[in-house]
Amino acid sequence: MLDPNSSAVELPPIPGKRYFTIGEVSELCQVKPHVLRYWEQEFPQLKPVKRRGNRRYYQRHDVIMIRQIRSLLYEQGFTIGGARQKLDGEDAQEDKSQSHQIIRQLLAELEEVAQILK
Repeated sequence: MLDPNSSAVELPPIPGKRYFTIGEVSELCQVKPHVLRYWEQEFPQLKPVKRRGNRRYYQRHDVIMIRQIRSLLYEQGFTIGGARQKLDGEDAQEDKSQSHQIIRQLLAELEEVAQILK
């Protein structure tokens, strides 16, 4: 699973790619691939594109959703059922940790653009 001491670790920024493999998502979210496959069954919001040979390709919004699920389960202590309910009822209200993560990601991307423009 995941070491309880590593749950507060800063996750790496999400690269500006369109599709990510399950291995890449595993590294970006610090969750093992078999856990990602299990979460697909438990969370209807999580639907990666499946291509040849049933290979999964995750999009940026899937990676953000996985990070939110990870936060609910590993950092905030929700059960799978509780996390599912929270995500279902969270239409208008965005989770604070996800907002901060998106802001950090945007800042990192803007800094990269600034470096390229220099």
